[in-house]
Amino acid sequence: TLLAQAARASGLTVEDEQLNNRLQQLIDEAGGRPAFDNWLNQMGYADENVFRSALRRAMEAARQRDSLAASLPAQVEQVKARQILVRLRSTADSLYRQLQAGADFATLAFQYDPLTGGDLGWFPRGFLTVPAVEEAAFNLQPGEYSGVIESSFGYHIIQVEEREESHPLSGEARLKLQEKVVQEWINQQRATAQIEVLYP
Repeated sequence: TLLAQAARASGLTVEDEQLNNRLQQLIDEAGGRPAFDNWLNQMGYADENVFRSALRRAMEAARQRDSLAASLPAQVEQVKARQILVRLRSTADSLYRQLQAGADFATLAFQYDPLTGGDLGWFPRGFLTVPAVEEAAFNLQPGEYSGVIESSFGYHIIQVEEREESHPLSGEARLKLQEKVVQEWINQQRATAQIEVLYP
């Protein structure tokens, strides 16, 4: 509802013709009018007008969501990093001492992840599932490595290989950041909205 309200305020309204076209598409996909009417009944819609109102709101909400997602720049600050991830703190501490003694980070990483060598690829802020690992990565310069970082996955040591102030977002990173932009917008709107819960 918040998204739909913002869409209307921004002029992203759904015209009757667009609504009718989408409704007809849904009727066709259902297998015709009788099958569609049966579906409406099963979903608890009192009549088609109630469904039309819900459909319009959903279409307008989608327009606002897409508008917010499109505001994300194509290129943002990113780092390219590699990690060593182990289960035991004692192993992580031993590896850290080896790095301090001059061991090659990639060589050690491949010992614990033979497939990718711990390659995390390029990523922006807000992408990794472990915020402490991401924070450490963005505090390092190329060639530097972190101390031991504990998480629910185990113990990490991160090395940043490259860093760019403006690097193109991958499809996966773009999708995740777009979801984050939309969710943050919704949270802000919800915090200032007057919400009424109407009980039947």
